[in-house]
Amino acid sequence: MSEITYVRGDATAPQGKGVKLIVHVCNDLGGWGKGFVLALSRRWPEPEAAYRRWHRERAGNDFALGAAQFVQVGHCLWVANIVGQRGMRTGSKGVPVRYEAIDTALGAVAARAGELGASVHMPRIGCGLAGGTWPRIEPLIERRLISAGVPVTVYDHD
Repeated sequence: MSEITYVRGDATAPQGKGVKLIVHVCNDLGGWGKGFVLALSRRWPEPEAAYRRWHRERAGNDFALGAAQFVQVGHCLWVANIVGQRGMRTGSKGVPVRYEAIDTALGAVAARAGELGASVHMPRIGCGLAGGTWPRIEPLIERRLISAGVPVTVYDHD
C-alpha cells in the first residue's frame, strides 16, 4: 500500500500526468465564498455554478452531508465538491466539520477515481474554515483512498 504524498504548492494546479481529481470540502448551506473555493473559482466557474445549482435543486437530488458532486473542468481534470461541513461557523454545536460525512464522501471519491483512473489532489481538506484536525482527516483518506489504490497528493500552500 502506498501513502499520501505531501508537497508544497497549489492544489488547483495538480502535479503529475494522467487524469486528476481535485477534492475539497463544502458546507451544507449552499455558501461558497471563503477559503479554498475562492482559488477554485478563480480558475474555473463550473464547480461553483454546479454546487450552487446542486444546493438550489436539493429537493430533487442527493445534496446532503456525505454527498459528492463531480464536475469536469478540463480534458483530464475534475473537481469533487464534497459536503462535509454542517453550516459555516463554529458555535454551540462545535466546529462545522463532520468527519463522518467526509468519510462517506471519500468513499464516492474513491469509486469515481477508480472509474476515471484518476489520482486525487487536495489541500488539507476539512482543516481550514471547517475547523477539523489533520490527525482525524488523514486516516479517513488512508482508509478510503490509499487502501483502494488511489494515489493521493496533499498540497500545503506556500
